[in-house]
Amino acid sequence: MKAAKFEYEKASSLKQVQDALRGDCAGVRLMGGSQSLGPMLNLRLVRPGRVLDLSAVPELRQVSAAEGRVRIGAAVTHAQIEDGVYEPLRGHMMQKVAGRIAYRGVRNRGTLGGSLAHADPAADWVLTCAALGARVNVRGAQGLRPVPMGEFMLAAYTTVLEAGEFIESVDVPWVSATARWGYYKFTRKVGEFADASCACYFDPATRTARVVIGAMEGAPRSLPELAVKVAAQGAAALEGEAIASALKPYLEQRDEAHQVLFRTVVERSLQQALGVKG
Repeated sequence: MKAAKFEYEKASSLKQVQDALRGDCAGVRLMGGSQSLGPMLNLRLVRPGRVLDLSAVPELRQVSAAEGRVRIGAAVTHAQIEDGVYEPLRGHMMQKVAGRIAYRGVRNRGTLGGSLAHADPAADWVLTCAALGARVNVRGAQGLRPVPMGEFMLAAYTTVLEAGEFIESVDVPWVSATARWGYYKFTRKVGEFADASCACYFDPATRTARVVIGAMEGAPRSLPELAVKVAAQGAAALEGEAIASALKPYLEQRDEAHQVLFRTVVERSLQQALGVKG
């Protein structure tokens, strides 16, 4: 199928985006890299009267660092993060994850903000931002409001974004010398969405410890007790049934094969963070 007829406009400023969303914006859809919206248009799952392309808005393509955090513009692409185009993200967990997203063609077009707004439960950025404790900066008629990533995604393909709002930027922690992380996922073939995934992030300097699983029915799920145990005990925490016990509340309705997949992605993600060879 092909998309139903719509008007296309390429925004060149943040003000142009805000003006387009004032008043009755029900027929307007925002587009970043079109990697999520494009297929939905072609399948006619959405039929907007107007598509506003944000990919060239300068304010949404900037990356800066201040006060222990890195602010990433919503229109920054996966490939730009992967390639280290922006100095604050070189060597960051975000750079490591970006290179594993789908295919290079998708990474060239897909954007951080577009991925988070689409809120696919198996998406890489949804999980990574949850593990990092990221903050999503949402712009609307009332100004800018920061939303913790743990509160941003409500369910599969559902976020707190209201009519007239859009993601302006995302704040992630600056990587300190003591920070350690891991990210592991299983896919049926390279480039596809994950069947099971896990991201973890530890930083003694900020007393941060997070272990989060993705590719669930909805938003990523945190495993706080396991995270605390790993932070305190290191590799010893991976012995026995610690991982299986942490996952049990979330996997009771899944078959044994899926349970094994999730136990494995958690174990391998933590091994990466701890520098332990599997």
